[in-house]
Amino acid sequence: MKGLIQRVSEARVVVDGNTVGEIDRGILLLLGVQKGDDGACLEKLLDKVLAYRIFPDAAGHMNLSLTDIAGQLLIISQFTLAADTKKGLRPSFSSAAPPEIAETIYDEFVSHARGRCAEGKCSKIQTGIFGADMKVSLLNDGPVTFLLET
Repeated sequence: MKGLIQRVSEARVVVDGNTVGEIDRGILLLLGVQKGDDGACLEKLLDKVLAYRIFPDAAGHMNLSLTDIAGQLLIISQFTLAADTKKGLRPSFSSAAPPEIAETIYDEFVSHARGRCAEGKCSKIQTGIFGADMKVSLLNDGPVTFLLET
């Protein structure tokens, strides 16, 4: 499982001209599900996303997590993160989980994230729509972007 996180001042996702998810200060997570990913991978990545210290403290050092700042989280499925780009000029998606499995794991990830948010780990969770043609806009703060893998 791969998660590309971006520290954002704001982000939103639009499907068919309608905003389906929108956040203010927090993390935009692009989530890629690979073959073999399971509940353990999901929990490990979710723990990292919520606890990864990418927000500035009073001294301006990246020392605070999404949980520390009670930030917001926008989760968007992104199967292209599972691409193998090592050879040639065309990506291979052979390591990506099949759509029906990826959607189940994505939905489970979102459900677990919502549960953690209800426990006070973040202030708001929003999502895109799995498999949809989405238009994502964001104001990357920094810019700060990290690829997390399990």
